[in-house]
Order: sequence, then structure tokens, then C-alpha cells
Amino acid sequence: MSGLPKRFQRKEAAALACLTLIFSWVLFDFQTAAVAGASKDPSVKFESKVALQLSQAAIGRKLADHRFVNTEGKTTRISDFSGKPLIISLIYTSCYNTCPQITQSLARGVEIANDALGNDKFNIVTIGFDANFDKPSAMKSFRRQQDIDFENWQFLSADVSTVWRLSDDIGFSFSPSTQGFDHLTQTTILDGHGKVFAHVYGDDFPAPQLIEPLKSLVLGDNSWKGVQGTLASIIDRVKLACTVYDPQREAYRFDYSLFIGMLIGFVCLASFFGFVFREAWLVKKRRQQLNESTNEILPHSSPVTGVDN
Repeated sequence: MSGLPKRFQRKEAAALACLTLIFSWVLFDFQTAAVAGASKDPSVKFESKVALQLSQAAIGRKLADHRFVNTEGKTTRISDFSGKPLIISLIYTSCYNTCPQITQSLARGVEIANDALGNDKFNIVTIGFDANFDKPSAMKSFRRQQDIDFENWQFLSADVSTVWRLSDDIGFSFSPSTQGFDHLTQTTILDGHGKVFAHVYGDDFPAPQLIEPLKSLVLGDNSWKGVQGTLASIIDRVKLACTVYDPQREAYRFDYSLFIGMLIGFVCLASFFGFVFREAWLVKKRRQQLNESTNEILPHSSPVTGVDN
């Protein structure tokens, strides 16, 4: 290199630096992909601890506008569900045990949530992550086998790249195994902005684990569209705030004790402000009466006239 003109030496050094940078970036990207995409690599063993860490790291992450196909062959996107909470469940249709259990557990929770919150307050999607086999016809058959018939629940298919990107977005890990797939038993809840709000773990989870995050979103999500600020929305919020889970009935019920407590608090607050207002009004009234009495006691002044001696 020393025999070359300085101009070429600089160009060669710059080219070498660029190649080094590109190589380092590729190596870093490969290593990152090996960690983030380990769940899809057949040569990497599924580890529940790592899977759980990836899942928790996804909370607060906004999803890309992924594209899917429903059981009728129509295109559906994540943005189609914006403005309301969205429950995402990833399964594969050839699963004979865990995935049906997850779906049935979710169905029990959704039935209770629809009664407690209303089926117009949130949506559910079940997505097949075995993209080569979980086509719309397979998802339709799986839905029929699981006897799922909710207006706010769709079953969707996606291509391989979409499944990978979606699973990375929500922190869902899966890996091929001799019996199908090893995967995290995870149900994900998005807020109305399309961000990961919470995860529910297990194939047989209690209904409150699913419904309580939904209640929180319905009561506190600022992007909620509809009847905010109206009397109907206020009554609805009071109803939701006073709704608690009854494990004996396996359903949510209206807790009148909470409502009575709120009512007592409101009455006490109203009484306090009423007392303050009344005292202020009485003080003002007394001042007016005092001024009127003072004016009546004082003699009226008259003009002075001159007298001739």
C-alpha cells in the first residue's frame, strides 16, 4: 500500500473500513437474529425462561400493521382493530392438546367478558403460526371443531414472514419439535393503539387474568372512541368499576357494596359543599340585613337654611 499514491491509499483505507463496518453489522445482525429468532430455529432448543423474557420485553411495543387472511379469504390488518383492545392467540391447527385447551380457556373468558363488558368493547383473533398448513380452510375447520361462535372473534392465516414478524412483535416463541411445535402458552392483549398491554400465560387460565386487563383498558384508554362524556358512558363506567368476578358462579357480577360506598362518598361530599355554600350564603345575607338596619337608624341629613336677624 505504501507504493500507491496517497489518494488511492485513502480510498483503499476507506473501502477497508466500510467492509469492516458492514461485516460487523452483518455479524451483529446475525447474532441478534439468533437471539430474537431462536424460537423459530429448528436447531435451537426451546427454553421457557428465555421465551418468558422475550415475552415480557414485548410489553409496551407497538405492532406493525401486519396483513392476514380470514376464513372467508378476505384481507384483514392489525389497523382494522384499532380503537379497541385486541386479544391475540397464536396456535397451530394440527395441535391435538395444548392449542385446543388454550382456545377453550379463552372462549370461557371471552364469554364472561362479553357479558360483563359487552362484545362491542373488544375483539379477539386466533392466528395460525404454522403458515405452511394453517390456511384459511384449516383455520375455519379448527374454529368449527372448537365450536367458537362469537361475533367479535376471527380466525386468521398469514404467510411465514408475517408470522415471524408478528411473533417477534408480541414476544411469542415457538420451535419445531418431533411432536409439532414447542411454544409459549401465551395470550396477548393489545390496547386501542396497537401496543402490547399484557400477556396471559397458561393453557387453562382463570377468567379474571384475561378480563381485568380488558376492564382497565375499557375504563382508562384515552383513545377510546364512542360515547365518552355522555350520561350513558358515565353510567357504563360506574357499572364496570363495580363489576367483580365471582369464582363460585364463574361470572362477573355487579357488586352493590362498591356502588353503595361510592354513593355514600358522593352524598358526604355533596353535603360538605352544600354546608359550605349555605354558610357563605347566610353570612352574605346577614351582612345585607346589617347594612339595611344601619341605614334605618342613622338620621337623614337636611339642607341648612339662612335666618335673618
